[in-house]
Amino acid sequence: MTDSGDGDAVLAVLQSAQDRGALTALGRRLGPQVRALLAGASSIGYGSLSARGAQEQQQAALRLERRLPGLFDAIAAGQQPIAVETSGVARAVASANAFTAGLTAGDPALAAVIRPPVTDKNLLYFHKQPQNADYQAYLASDPDLAAVLARIDGEPETARAAAQVAARLFRPDFAAAMTGEERLAFARSLYQLYGAAPDLRAEAPDVDLDPFLPAEDARRLAYLDDAEEFYQKGPAFSGRTITYGMAQVLLDDLLSQAAAKAHGTSDKGAVLRFTHAEEIEPLAVLLGLPGSTEPADPAQPYSYGTNPWRGARVAPMAANVQWDLFAGPAHGGADARAAGGRTAGGATAPGGTRYLVRMLYNEKETAFPAACRPIARGSYFYDLDEVERCFGRH
Repeated sequence: MTDSGDGDAVLAVLQSAQDRGALTALGRRLGPQVRALLAGASSIGYGSLSARGAQEQQQAALRLERRLPGLFDAIAAGQQPIAVETSGVARAVASANAFTAGLTAGDPALAAVIRPPVTDKNLLYFHKQPQNADYQAYLASDPDLAAVLARIDGEPETARAAAQVAARLFRPDFAAAMTGEERLAFARSLYQLYGAAPDLRAEAPDVDLDPFLPAEDARRLAYLDDAEEFYQKGPAFSGRTITYGMAQVLLDDLLSQAAAKAHGTSDKGAVLRFTHAEEIEPLAVLLGLPGSTEPADPAQPYSYGTNPWRGARVAPMAANVQWDLFAGPAHGGADARAAGGRTAGGATAPGGTRYLVRMLYNEKETAFPAACRPIARGSYFYDLDEVERCFGRH
């Protein structure tokens, strides 16, 4: 939770209803739950990494070590630096520290080679930078964006879900006196709290918002969230790249880091980057990751029935994209000596060494776009020069 706005909004409506004696028995139970959730979030500071978030980062680091034990043994033995880059936002820095703590817990020898986090906003917070003012203007005032989101918000199913949420918590006269916009605003704020509660399980262990938001209504409100993410950070409108073209800087860096490793101009053992959904989601579009490849026709708004995009799958909490670089003899298959972690790209280097790249998306082997040719049908391994070719580097 980045602030208390949604909780404050829900509590304000509940207080108004309480003053009028208009809360149902269920409605009277909601206020204490919301206050407990806000107390949990404020105890660590709004916008900060939660205990569950730190645990997820640490466990992801340990799984990475188990997948690539030879890589980290070689990094420690060769004293190869592990570079750590962040957006500079406090929770991204905290995520980096939790992740590297997981690495050193699994292999204490790595402590000597992990570099302190450095901030690179142009790379890892690009959506807020001056060079992307056109994107910021799109969010603020693009007429097509405003129209499609208003159309989705105005669908009868949306009004029905908001009315059902209000009807369970407020007496009929109070719910009827609310405008449609007020009911929707209340329901959406409640949904944001509902979504945040699992992430704050350690800080607010007794909070359970499931009784206040039936699954059917939660699905509709999730769709509204997904529509916003789709049009603001994802594939968005056919024929327009405003939402994801800015991620090219991050894709270029992935390719450049690996090319440097392959050509012997980088001594880094691994590059670890920590950023946000605003960067992960557009990168997913550029990479053609599952669920991120289909934009919407301007005349046909995004819907669950016609588009696979789901925010919970594209960019869940602790979402990650990992490129592994493998080195082997130029003639014959590459062996399993990982040459670098979380970077890839480049061409076969001089000296008879062949480099292959493998991508993992949320820790699962994932194919590159169809334009990229793997080393064999069905394989998740690609020659580095092929990865460069299919992303237009040569």
